[in-house]
Amino acid sequence: MTRPKYFSTNGHLLLCQGQSCQQRDSVLLHKALWNWLEREGLAYYKQGGTVRLTQSGCLGACKYGPTLCVYREREGQLEQAWYAGLDFPAAKAVAQAVQDGADLPVTGRYGPPQP
Repeated sequence: MTRPKYFSTNGHLLLCQGQSCQQRDSVLLHKALWNWLEREGLAYYKQGGTVRLTQSGCLGACKYGPTLCVYREREGQLEQAWYAGLDFPAAKAVAQAVQDGADLPVTGRYGPPQP
C-alpha cells in the first residue's frame, strides 16, 4: 500500500473558516497567507519550509475572528497559541516565528497562559 509523502514541520497553523470568521474575511486571509507562505518558501512542502497551514472549522471565538490556533513543539514541550482579530501582517508574523523557531508574537494572542 502506498502512503502519502510526509513533510516535517515546525508548527501547524489552523485558521478558522467558521461562518463568523468568514464574515470577517478569513477566506481572503487564508488565501493571502497561503500565497505568501508559498512565495517565501515557508510552506511545509517547499525546500526549507516548515509551516503547515490548514483551514479549520469553528475555533470558538466567533465574535473576535478571524481566529488562528498554532501548535508546535518547542524545547521538548507542546506549545499552543491562540490569536483573535487576526489580520495579514499579524498572521505573517506568527508564521515567520514558527518557521524561525522564535517566540510567538503577543499581539492578538489569548488563551492559555504564556510560558
